Amino acid sequence: MPAGPEKAGFAPAFDRRVAGSSRGRSFILRANEVIPPRYKGEFRMPHAPMPEEMNVYQNAEARFEVAANKLGLEQGLYRYLKYPSKEITLYIPIGMDNGTLEVFTGYRVLHSTVRGPGKGGIRFAPDVSIDEVRALATWMTWKCAVVNIPFGGAKGGVICDPRKMSRGELERLTRRYTAELANWLGPERDVPAPDVGTNEQTMAWVMDTYAMHVGQATTAVVTGKPIELGGSRGRREATGRGVMICCDKALDKLGIKKEGCRVVVQGFGNVGSMAAELMHKAGYKIIGLADIGGGLYNEKGLDVPKAIDWVYTQKKPLQDFPGGGTKMSSRDVLFQPCEIAIPAAIENQITEKNANQVQARILCEGANGPTTWQADAIIDAKGVFTVPDILGNAGGVTVSYFEWVQDRQGFFWRESEVNERLFDVMDNAFDEVVRFAGIHKVNNRIAAYMLAIDRVASALKLRGIYA
Repeated sequence: MPAGPEKAGFAPAFDRRVAGSSRGRSFILRANEVIPPRYKGEFRMPHAPMPEEMNVYQNAEARFEVAANKLGLEQGLYRYLKYPSKEITLYIPIGMDNGTLEVFTGYRVLHSTVRGPGKGGIRFAPDVSIDEVRALATWMTWKCAVVNIPFGGAKGGVICDPRKMSRGELERLTRRYTAELANWLGPERDVPAPDVGTNEQTMAWVMDTYAMHVGQATTAVVTGKPIELGGSRGRREATGRGVMICCDKALDKLGIKKEGCRVVVQGFGNVGSMAAELMHKAGYKIIGLADIGGGLYNEKGLDVPKAIDWVYTQKKPLQDFPGGGTKMSSRDVLFQPCEIAIPAAIENQITEKNANQVQARILCEGANGPTTWQADAIIDAKGVFTVPDILGNAGGVTVSYFEWVQDRQGFFWRESEVNERLFDVMDNAFDEVVRFAGIHKVNNRIAAYMLAIDRVASALKLRGIYA
């Protein structure tokens, strides 16, 4: 486990107290992690122990270290890029509808601003943790670099269950969280977006609260907003569309025909449902769907538009969808026979214990961190072609970048233009990752990390270190 500040005798960050940059500070290193003295012409990287499999931050660290070693990243850059720039813990008092006062714990982590302002969603979920938010912020840095857009990585979260809260309670929570971060956020500082448990309405509240604090309309402070408030056409479908573009590219790479290509999708939120719908329309055969309530598998294929209507319009459970086929757990859907498996739900779905059950030829990650570090080697040994999360789900942040650009210009693009530009970015990023994998003889995941780290490190060298 990484030694956190509180475990090393440092006080945790409370309220507005920011835990400043941890780069280069000894308390961040593990007890057995030693940085040896640097000799001319010699490079040594600290050796990290095997990460705890379900700790997403340790998983992200482990992949970073492998990629950094492969690149021969010098120690100073290694230490600078490994840790977040800053993080804050907030305790947010909210008056509830029943007259009681509840205090919610929230976080915001800014990993890097080397290539541009921080970019990352706000997550409302009961299992949010600081390690999760750190990992997601880190992944955002690498994700933005993989698709070569001028953002760094950030992430936020609040420990709550939005399904059990009223609209008024969610609005008050969002506005107080935003108010506490008013000096932290901004179009040139840190730009939030929706994530698990938040949506366009949440972003409208964030934007309005920020605007009230700075005294002017500032649409570019968030992305994923309603179109009426400066949102971008195509943003809602963007992550799912990016998944489909990567799947199309992977099929071409492997010489597999799209017609009749069997796909299972775990997750039926924005990413999973959009990916399934777009791929269904494009000629893929969607044979498995799953959400938090369970999964369905039908080798004859599922009618995705009807399933979306069933869940989102009629508000009925996915597992009760007529003609849905065999019912099973949400996780088991991933391990059914198919050409493409798309984990688009939550972290840690494919682990050391079940990775050998993967039957897909292509694993395209629509979620953040669905495959653990320990599972990677098993997936590789099976010959599965992996599209890693920092590439596979980067369509969302790419169109968020387009939205940020449009807001700053005050000029908005046609949806066809948004989709065309998205294709160009994803197409180029996929080719670059595959090229890196071939040159360095590594898998696609490590290649994506290497590409991203190389771009951030190059930018950092050009900027230098302000002292």
